[in-house]
Amino acid sequence: MRTEVHMCSIPYDPSRDALNSPQLRPAVFTAGSNYEIDGLCAEFARLAYIRYEQGGAELQRLEQALALVGFESAVPFNNADDDTHGFGAVRRSDGLAVLAFRGTEPQSLTDIATDLEISMTKWTESAGQVHAGFAGAARGLREAVGNWLNETAPTRRQLILTGHSLGAAIATLFASLCTPNALVTFGSPRVGDATFVATLGPVGIRRYVDCCDLVTDLPPPIGGYVHAGASNYITREGKLAPHADDAFVQADRAAAREGYLLQYAWRIGDVMVRDLADHAPINYVRSLVP
Repeated sequence: MRTEVHMCSIPYDPSRDALNSPQLRPAVFTAGSNYEIDGLCAEFARLAYIRYEQGGAELQRLEQALALVGFESAVPFNNADDDTHGFGAVRRSDGLAVLAFRGTEPQSLTDIATDLEISMTKWTESAGQVHAGFAGAARGLREAVGNWLNETAPTRRQLILTGHSLGAAIATLFASLCTPNALVTFGSPRVGDATFVATLGPVGIRRYVDCCDLVTDLPPPIGGYVHAGASNYITREGKLAPHADDAFVQADRAAAREGYLLQYAWRIGDVMVRDLADHAPINYVRSLVP
């Protein structure tokens, strides 16, 4: 099978900071450059980890990053009760609106509890059964996001939902409520059952899986859990292989794990296993932002 050629200008990052504190890295956007939608989404999903809920300098930092690609401001959505966060932004020049949700923060016990609440519950907002923890997180932001969608409707021509990890799961649930033009996810876990996924039929789904990223195999496919959208696989070298078959993926992952042990696992400050390092948001960004 063939892979899509993509020259990664951003090096692979195996560090613990890249995985645990993705917001520390400066924005990768360059003013005046044009980016494809999926590249924009990859960086938006990483920028969602900035602590903009604190206001002040952190919110300003997010808005400065968005301004590099023509977005004038950001509207944060925060639910302090369950530590769930996201933001919306509109680019007035072309009417592109993006909703991005923050993923799991390892230092947040609330986030971890959300991820571990894997029992299924009815998703009465549309149909089917979904992960109970993800459902609670999405419902906590529903009113604020709904208000933003109503307010931006007059200037919005295209709506994209995105997120990484837990943020990808929340974006997937919201996609069943507002039918965006596209749902672009990175390192997404399984969110619900086949009945729920069927409600996303009208939505263009692009689900990216970075090589060994173990979160994309959670929760396991038992009890009805299935993925929303086909996998867009990213090879160990950061190249896109959207039509990779299982044999190719397994061979690529085996080579990736072996190489990681030799090159990175033993270094101080690096994640010990590739299966976790590949979940770092920047390692998705590097494959989609030239």
